[in-house]
Amino acid sequence: MPTERPPALSRRHAAGAPSARGLLLTLLGEFVLPGGGVAWTSAVIAAFARLGIAEKATRQALMRTAADGWLSTEKTGRRARWHLTDAGRRLLTDGADRIYSFTSAAESWDQRWLLVATRIPDGDRSTRHAVRTRLSWAGLGWLGGGLWISAHPEREAEVARVLSEAGVADAHLFTATRSGLDGAGGMVRAAWDLAAIEREYERFIAEFGGVEPDDVLARQVELVHAWRRFPAIDPALPRELLPARWRGLEAARLFADRRERWSAGAQAEWKRLNDQPSGPAGSGLQGGQREPAVVAPDDLAGR
Repeated sequence: MPTERPPALSRRHAAGAPSARGLLLTLLGEFVLPGGGVAWTSAVIAAFARLGIAEKATRQALMRTAADGWLSTEKTGRRARWHLTDAGRRLLTDGADRIYSFTSAAESWDQRWLLVATRIPDGDRSTRHAVRTRLSWAGLGWLGGGLWISAHPEREAEVARVLSEAGVADAHLFTATRSGLDGAGGMVRAAWDLAAIEREYERFIAEFGGVEPDDVLARQVELVHAWRRFPAIDPALPRELLPARWRGLEAARLFADRRERWSAGAQAEWKRLNDQPSGPAGSGLQGGQREPAVVAPDDLAGR
């Protein structure tokens, strides 16, 4: 029986329906983190209203993120403001480094591959799913039979951590060069659905390549939120392994251009909202911080 290949894109991503939780992580990383790490409930509600997110969903996203250990809350009268925890700052800082430095293609390559061979019992579906999800998030492609590959040997430590946290003891990691009767094109096509990824880049270009927005705050949240997906679905292969006209390079240039043009205005608008808390009383959790929960790849990817 043929083995099932992991999808390049999740159903939620393909449906194009970002969650309030995912949008909140984008807002926190883009505006709250560089702005001192503090946000009033009313400012988040006002910003999310521009994105078509209802107040109830916004409050639920804040409460869930706090319950997971990434935010703490402070009551001031009948209002609440939220503070990034130390763990939240680390999460968002690491995410920002990955998102803003991502260019859709490796700058240079020494022809070496990272190979990962795993053996997970057929009946252990939860472990199998966790490993598949997190290795895909790390940019590895699946060749079947428990064999994964990446053109980034420097990710070996990340892969080893994924396997260790999943409790996989039967695994082997190798760094190797490829030899064979043909080029690597067939292997790359077997491991990654580049056509599906490129279609996502084409949608991104169509969405953000138009006229200047009236509301740069909302539009920048949408821009960064949409771009957050690509480090999770694009393995950033070396240029020589990509199709001749890879739209990911154009999309990366578009993202950098739009973010640079909109950033000052968007940051100023967020500061205006956050410096003037107003509206109904905020709600929040009281007490100390808890140990942060593990963030799912879908949350990190903005879904």
